[in-house]
Amino acid sequence: TDGRGRNVRDPEEPARRARAGIAARTEGAVTAEPKTVADLITSRAREHPDKPFLLFGSGRVTYGEYLERCARVAGMMRARLPEGKPPHVGVLMGNSPEFLYLIGGAALAGAVIVGVNATRRGAEIERDVNHTDCAFVVADGLYRQFLTDLDVPPMVGSEQIYGEPYEGPGPVAEDLFLLIFTSGTSGAPKAVRCSHKRMLGTGTMIAETVGLLEDDVAYVSLPLFHSNPLMCGYVPTLIRGSTMALASRFSVRRFLPDVRMYGATYFPYSGKPLSHLLTAPEKPNDADNPLRVAYGNEGSWRTIERFERRFGCRVIDGFGPSEGAMGFPRAPSDPPGSVGRPPAHIKVLDENGRECPVAKFDQDGRILNADECVGEIANVDGVGRFEGYYNNPEAEARRVRDGMYWSGDLGYMDERGFLYFAGRTQDWIRVDGENFPPHPIEDLVERHPAVFACAAYAVPDESASDRVMIAVQTQPGRSIDPGDLFTFLSSQPDLSPKWLPTYVVITSELPRGVTGKVLVRELRREKFFTQRGEVYWRERGESGFKPFTPGDEKRLRAAFEAAGRAHLLDL
Repeated sequence: TDGRGRNVRDPEEPARRARAGIAARTEGAVTAEPKTVADLITSRAREHPDKPFLLFGSGRVTYGEYLERCARVAGMMRARLPEGKPPHVGVLMGNSPEFLYLIGGAALAGAVIVGVNATRRGAEIERDVNHTDCAFVVADGLYRQFLTDLDVPPMVGSEQIYGEPYEGPGPVAEDLFLLIFTSGTSGAPKAVRCSHKRMLGTGTMIAETVGLLEDDVAYVSLPLFHSNPLMCGYVPTLIRGSTMALASRFSVRRFLPDVRMYGATYFPYSGKPLSHLLTAPEKPNDADNPLRVAYGNEGSWRTIERFERRFGCRVIDGFGPSEGAMGFPRAPSDPPGSVGRPPAHIKVLDENGRECPVAKFDQDGRILNADECVGEIANVDGVGRFEGYYNNPEAEARRVRDGMYWSGDLGYMDERGFLYFAGRTQDWIRVDGENFPPHPIEDLVERHPAVFACAAYAVPDESASDRVMIAVQTQPGRSIDPGDLFTFLSSQPDLSPKWLPTYVVITSELPRGVTGKVLVRELRREKFFTQRGEVYWRERGESGFKPFTPGDEKRLRAAFEAAGRAHLLDL
């Protein structure tokens, strides 16, 4: 033994101590309703210790084994976390059982997991880790290299996560449990505060919405530093005592083989996974799979219809930000393009807090009053489950004003009370004195059969306001002729003349965050000088797109200089 009486020679001793701790936790535990994630882990291990909790590749981890390993991780955390400082543990890892042991260990230890976005690099990682006051960072072999030479707290290897089993008191419901970064598609990501109470509340709601049962298997493939796999996969699994199958990453090629191998019945998603899965060559037996329901957000109504028909799986697509201040699902009978009929406390407000009038349409479906009907989607009753941002009072003040939660999302209502998403507040486009959102333009462009995805955004005009630019990602194996695209767009009856793009870049891949959201800020920064693909444009009055040549660029720069607007090209 060492000086503290610990056995340092027998490698089985930590596991024996962990099992003894489990017995102490479970045998004397009361059957009170779980209030924390720690309660859930302990309760499920007591109720069915031998049932599989986690499937990963060919391996499986039972509920009892999960508690045992989490207790040992909790011991490591309690030993390393300094007194008097936030108990925040950064995690920079790919999907693995160890990541889930760290999450469960933090739950038992009363620590806080900070999921570091594994797609960020250099100064961005340094900013995220230091912004959230991490005491140390756990990194696996693949990502360890990205922490070297950075001014960040000490690093712990993923092979060093075990310690003496922790048997002390756990957290209470209101304690902070996770800091989850927003996607950062339009600026620096914000760290959303998530308590145990919020995680249980959200997880329970989702488990009820999808009808999750004890014998269900949730297939989780998005990165564990994101909110979706935790709120829609991990916590609902614990709540129902079901099983979670974890993929190392989302893969179109592996999706159906994994679903069939694991017997997965539930698929949580966020962003573009449904669209990506539809790009795979269709097979006659695609619907021969155990999937019963998929739940997520940002699936277009066309994509949802095609996915349900092809894979024989019901899709429940909801609207709601990571912050948790609002959320509601679409119904199958809702009109195409809408995100559903929100409850009465969800309104569309103008900048003065007044409710916007409903949208008016002409006979072709063109919005006639975008200037007045489009506003910011807000929860006028309060902040819902939003618990604030960590260390970011300025961003929090922008979200919570006058006792209401302002989402930063643009939208408009029709006369029947259905809500339509129209973009982000910073995504407004202003052409010839008229303001309009980008989302309706994107929907129109995506009707083209060779278009996989489109992003519409504002670029500066050489004399005043903006011009419309679109970035078009082609379907795999397809190409788009710019002349055909112009003819197609011009033929759409619901395309306002001011929405017709001036600039087009045709590319095989749009810049995306980890959940598939397009990084519009990168496209706006690149403007018409982008190197992502061929750029085409049209001058005012021209009825077609032509290549944007070096000579065009030179003349355009001169025009910006003459108008005193050259600085806009550098923003």
